[in-house]
Amino acid sequence: MLLVSLLVSQFIISQNKTKKPNIVIIYVDDLGYGDIGVNGAIGVKTPFVDELAKNGLNFTDAHSAAATCTPSRYSLLTGSYAFRNNAAILEGDAPLIIDTTKETLPKMLQKAGYTTGIVGKWHLGLGAGKIDWNKKIPLGPEEVGFDYSFLIPATGDRVPTVFLENQEVVNLDKNDPITVSYGTRIDGYPWGSKHPELLKQHTDPYHQGAVINGISRIGYMKGGKDALWVDEKIPFVLSEKATDFIEKEKENPFFLYFSLHDIHQPRIANIKFVESSTMGPRGDVIAQMDWCVGEITKALKKQNLLDNTLIIFTSDNGPILDDGYLDYAIELLGDHKPGGKFKGAKYSVFEAGTRMPTILHWPAKVKPGKSDALLSQVDLYATLACLLDVKVAKNAAPDSENYLDAWLGKSKKGREFLLEEAYTYGLRFGKWKYIQPKGKPIPDWIAKKFVDPGFSAEIQLFDLEKDPSEENNIAKNNPKIVKKMENKLKEILK
Repeated sequence: MLLVSLLVSQFIISQNKTKKPNIVIIYVDDLGYGDIGVNGAIGVKTPFVDELAKNGLNFTDAHSAAATCTPSRYSLLTGSYAFRNNAAILEGDAPLIIDTTKETLPKMLQKAGYTTGIVGKWHLGLGAGKIDWNKKIPLGPEEVGFDYSFLIPATGDRVPTVFLENQEVVNLDKNDPITVSYGTRIDGYPWGSKHPELLKQHTDPYHQGAVINGISRIGYMKGGKDALWVDEKIPFVLSEKATDFIEKEKENPFFLYFSLHDIHQPRIANIKFVESSTMGPRGDVIAQMDWCVGEITKALKKQNLLDNTLIIFTSDNGPILDDGYLDYAIELLGDHKPGGKFKGAKYSVFEAGTRMPTILHWPAKVKPGKSDALLSQVDLYATLACLLDVKVAKNAAPDSENYLDAWLGKSKKGREFLLEEAYTYGLRFGKWKYIQPKGKPIPDWIAKKFVDPGFSAEIQLFDLEKDPSEENNIAKNNPKIVKKMENKLKEILK
C-alpha cells in the first residue's frame, strides 16, 4: 500500500508540473511595503506571507500602477494606465469603467483555457447608469471576463454594504428592496452625522452617511436588512468563497483574483485577531490579512496544487494611517514603518505610494530569492500572456510589456522607465526618480490625512540609491537627466 501511495503522489506531482499553472493574485488593500514581516514589520507578525517569501521571490522595487485603488485595479486588469480612461476613485454606485468590448486580463486567460474567478473588493463600477440593486446587475465582472464573482461592490466604507454573487445581491429579500443614494440624503438607516452614539469608530465628515453594523459609511441606504454584511465576518466569508472556488476548479487551470478588503478602513478586526498586534486595529487587520493568505495556501496544499500554482501577493497602493476613521493608527504606530525606508503613502507620488510588497511563489518553476528588478503591475497582462503563449488582442493592453524573465527571477532586467500615477506623475529611470511639477495647493481632504502628496511647483529629481527617502532634490544639478525624463513622460502621456 505504501508503494502504491508513493507512486500516486509522484504521478500527481508529475501531472501538476506539466500542466498549465493555476494563477492566484492576492491583492491586499492599502498594505505598505514595510507592513509584512519579511520587509521589516514591527509589532505584528505575518507568518503566512513570510512563508511565501521564504519559498518564492521577494521583489524590492515592484510597483502598483497608481497610488490609489480604482486606478491600480483598472491598470492591473486592462494593461492600460488609468489616466487613459480618467479612472479615479469611484463612488459605490458608479458605472463600470472597463470597456467590455476590449480584451482584459481575465478574458485573455479564458482564451488560454482558464476558469476565472474574483472574490473580494471590486471598486471598478457596475452597470451602465443608475443601478437597480434588486435585480441582476447587467455589467460587471462577467462582462469583463470572470466566470465567477463574489464581490464587495466598492469598498467597506461605502454603501451598499452587501455582497454580490455573480452580480446579484446575496440573501436579498424582495419584500425589502435596496435603495442607495450618493449626495441626496434618504431615510432608511440612521446617519452618522445625526447619531454619533451608534458608532464603533468616529469618523471625519465625509464618512457620516448610513450607519450599518455600528460603522458610518459614505452614502445613504435603505432596505436589504437580511443581505447586510457583518464587518467582523468579512475575512471569513471571502476566504471561504475563495477556497470553495479552488476546490471546485481543481481539475482544470484556474485564475483566482483574491481581492481582500483588509487593510482598508474601517479596520474592524474579528475577535480572533483583536490585540494580535501592538498597533491596535491597523496591526490587527494585518494579522487578519495574513490569516487569509494562509487559508489560500492551505487550500492549495490540500488539493496538491501549491507546487504548480503561480501566486502573486501584492497591494493596490501605499499605506495610510488616517483615512477617515478614528482607530488610533498614528498614536499606536510605535517603531513600525508602514512604507519601510521609503517616503510617501496612499495618495502620494513619493515611492511608498506605489512601491508595493510583492512576492511571487511558484515552487515548480521559480527559485527562492530576492530581486530588485524594476517592475509594474500593469505588465502582468503581457507577461502572463507570454507565459501561456497567448497573443494579446489588437488594441488591448496598450501599456503592458512582457518581463517574464524578471518576474520569474531569471533576469533582473525590468522596466527602463516606470510610470507612477498619483495626483501628479512620477517617472522612474533606473536609480532616478522624476516628479512632474504641480504647483496647486494640497487639497484639504489630503492634508487632513497627514499625507504629503509630493506636490511642488518645481521639478523634482532624486537619486534613490543615495536618497531612498527622497529628501534631496537634485534636479538643478542634473539637467540632462531631467530633460530625458521630461521627454519620456510627454511621450507616455501623449
